[in-house]
Amino acid sequence: MSTTVEQAYAEVQRVTRARAKNFAYGIMVLPRPKRRAIAAIYAFAREVDDVADGDAPVDEKREQLEALRDALDDPPATAMHVALTDARARFGIPRAALSALVDGGLQDLVKTRYATFDELRAYCEKVAGAVGVACVAVYGSDDVERAQTLGIALQLINIMRDVDEDRPLGRVYLPQDELDRFGVHELAVGPEWRELMAFQAARARVHLDEGLHLLDSLDRRSALCVATFAGLYRGQLDRMEANGFDVFSESCRLSTPAKLAVVARGILR
Repeated sequence: MSTTVEQAYAEVQRVTRARAKNFAYGIMVLPRPKRRAIAAIYAFAREVDDVADGDAPVDEKREQLEALRDALDDPPATAMHVALTDARARFGIPRAALSALVDGGLQDLVKTRYATFDELRAYCEKVAGAVGVACVAVYGSDDVERAQTLGIALQLINIMRDVDEDRPLGRVYLPQDELDRFGVHELAVGPEWRELMAFQAARARVHLDEGLHLLDSLDRRSALCVATFAGLYRGQLDRMEANGFDVFSESCRLSTPAKLAVVARGILR
């Protein structure tokens, strides 16, 4: 039995509610068509991540990622592809942004260290900046530069938060030259680590502040959605700082009530 568009959107929204740590809270303030389109983008990005982070052999993962790229032009009748195809037709979501997500997944298969921030930023453009560019088409703005910058800001916060989660995968996303500059020779809390992470936090805030100029080009509900995303990530960054950047033993994620409070503050504002 073929999947209808309504069934497809219901499935990608289910995936978003179940898997998205922050996305689901931001998009709840959007009108239904935009909310469903953003969920379709998230479901595609989630599938790319799941393949790249999975246990299959590297060659098999590479084939699966390239199949996801090929499916952008010849989509199968799976729920995610049906929803994404409809969303692309409705909102003009650029193929290049979705293809860049696949490039980021492929890069994760072969690269686990980044020598400099310039190298890391180029990676962030693929895995998070591209999400921003895809989503901004749904929001109804052409300010792709700010959308990309905001996506990079959120990815930088993710990198800080997930240091301990990335380590078993052999991945260290903090720039190697900055680890050396601050004298961090092992990933553990200490004075040097706190100085390094304070430097990372300052950089993330600069990107966040610049990216939030995107709000000037958005309608009220889209702006509220983006501001909610930013508020949730800013809250995580604040919590990391309050914990002395101990991302190894302290949870930096916001609780459900804290996330709902961010949404409520945005609505009341």
